[in-house]
Amino acid sequence: MRTSRFRAALVAAAAALLAVAGATTASAAPAGQDPVFQPAADTPVTALVTKLTHAQATSRLRAAGISWTSSGGCSDRYNSTCTSFEQVNLPTIQGAETLKRATGCALTITGGTETGHASGTYSHWNGYKLDYRLSSCLDSYVKNTFTSIGGSKWRSGSGNIYYLEGNHWDVTYYNCGGC
Repeated sequence: MRTSRFRAALVAAAAALLAVAGATTASAAPAGQDPVFQPAADTPVTALVTKLTHAQATSRLRAAGISWTSSGGCSDRYNSTCTSFEQVNLPTIQGAETLKRATGCALTITGGTETGHASGTYSHWNGYKLDYRLSSCLDSYVKNTFTSIGGSKWRSGSGNIYYLEGNHWDVTYYNCGGC
């Protein structure tokens, strides 16, 4: 029941944001093997979000003092060794900015919207997720501030999910984290 209310609130907030920003929309992809979110088969999930270009996203990240790295030294969305922000959701980038302000930690993004991640509605490809390099500062903040929900996952007060995947944090941004 709470999930249905959350989805309804998310869709209403997205519609309001679109009305104000005149934004583009993203269609929901079929549910895949996302390790964080699996919508119920009988519940369609569609959110309208503002999409950013790689240049728009990197400009915001740079201004916030957030760095990123790519194992391939590139930003091609269609190359899994790159780190791309093409078609990332505005609330995802705002969530990163919020995380930076809240933690004061040095943040390094290691994964964006490039191919090669798990599929699903709330996926990297669809602009909802970022991967962060592990750091004692970020690890401590997440584990001591957010609520553990089991399976190496923590939920922030705003509902975003932080998943410790062994060698990085996989963060699903359903919203901007209180921006």
